[in-house]
Amino acid sequence: MSRYILAIDQGTTGTTALLIDHALNVRGKTTVDFPQHYPQPGWVEHDPEEIWFSATQAIRRVLQNTTTGPDRIAAIGITNQRETTLLWERANGRPVHNAIVWQCRRSADICRELKERGLESRFREKTGLVLDPYFSGTKLTWLLRRHPEIKKQAEAGQLAFGTVDSFLVWRLTGGASHVTDVSNASRTLMMDLRRLAWDDELLGHLEVPATLLPEIRPSATLYGHTLGLEALPDGIPIAGMAGDQQAALFGQLCFEPGDAKCTYGTGAFLLENTGDQPVASRNGLLSTVAWQIGEQVSYALEGSAFIAGAAVQWLRDGLGLFQSSADIEALAASVPDSGELVFVPALTGLGAPHWKSDARGAIHGITRGTTAAHLARATLEGIALQIHDLARAMSDDLGHPLRNFKVDGGAANNNLLMQLQADLIETPVIRPKMVETTALGAAMLAGLTVGFWPGLDALKNSWQEDRRFLPAMTDQNRKGLLERWNKVIRSL
Repeated sequence: MSRYILAIDQGTTGTTALLIDHALNVRGKTTVDFPQHYPQPGWVEHDPEEIWFSATQAIRRVLQNTTTGPDRIAAIGITNQRETTLLWERANGRPVHNAIVWQCRRSADICRELKERGLESRFREKTGLVLDPYFSGTKLTWLLRRHPEIKKQAEAGQLAFGTVDSFLVWRLTGGASHVTDVSNASRTLMMDLRRLAWDDELLGHLEVPATLLPEIRPSATLYGHTLGLEALPDGIPIAGMAGDQQAALFGQLCFEPGDAKCTYGTGAFLLENTGDQPVASRNGLLSTVAWQIGEQVSYALEGSAFIAGAAVQWLRDGLGLFQSSADIEALAASVPDSGELVFVPALTGLGAPHWKSDARGAIHGITRGTTAAHLARATLEGIALQIHDLARAMSDDLGHPLRNFKVDGGAANNNLLMQLQADLIETPVIRPKMVETTALGAAMLAGLTVGFWPGLDALKNSWQEDRRFLPAMTDQNRKGLLERWNKVIRSL
């Protein structure tokens, strides 16, 4: 009887459960969405119970829809939206506040305060990150400062902190495991990038009690076993875990230094494997842990665009330009260009390499001739231009152009966007047949732990290319597009 790895992909707008077989085929897939909460402009929250409900329902439905018994699950792999910050009571697992989402900008003043104290270089040296509201540490500081009752519970050792991976493992194991993996820990502003351990000095600056924190473990290891769940029997090993972008890098088989991928989801994230040593960026990028397997640690250089697919969702839901996100491609392709319209999708600030947390979206160049089609095309260009800036910064840091550029995520199915991307970075863009590489990476890590696959070589032959997009834009058009973009960026 065939056995499967259950991959849980807990994302910003929903949770997907997938069943993956030995040949890396998806044998079942179910997604359950959950709402976003916006208490005020720039703030983004999730209800942890809604996250948990979406995860359990996705698991239940994927098993029902594929008539696969839970006894055929060899292991569980988890991948998750990173940096999103949760606090819950150790005694009963009850959240004490809504989750503060990675996109949330509420801790901007705390970041500014730390910078004014001259601490940014210290944080960057130890963590590879910049002081920005994006990361978990200052979100946690905000919670402890704003809510005295939460701070009191935290200091008494009654609360547990975690990114979403930690929360899911806690719930899946009935509270037996309070853990995270190195890739997620590296996104908190609290872990020493080289020691792979929580750093007491940084915790002091952030006013965070060490008793809140989970144990840091490798990305492929045994975290615990399921216990007390309705959707799954007791005893299934939870054996692989990585933040979504690191999981996608692994799922794209970017095992060697120089391998790179870009994931197009709610945001867009470009990562390149830099081998067994972190690379310090001189151009606004981040150094991060890619994964750890056994004693072997791989690092990555990363650039993040906070808004990508979310800009398309805004056109759909906020402006009503089309019914489905997939419809943007036909609308944008109905005009030969954007009519010199520039859309900077900084709807929650600008990430790397600009790091302007207070920037907001901008549409420049509107004329009487501007149509919905021009705005749709400018949106796709804006997404691709953000990634161009990341790719250029990465090439400058590493001293060589990107060796390859693999893509994944839902928006990677947009052929026009992928062509624009190839045109702007002047590098072939390679799309795999399976764009669910985030979940695939988590499944691979779990499968390696339990011997579902004997090693990395067993995975390499299963990756298949779907399409390759080659640069085709004229130098004149590319130059004009970049000049208009840079002019607007400088004005923000």
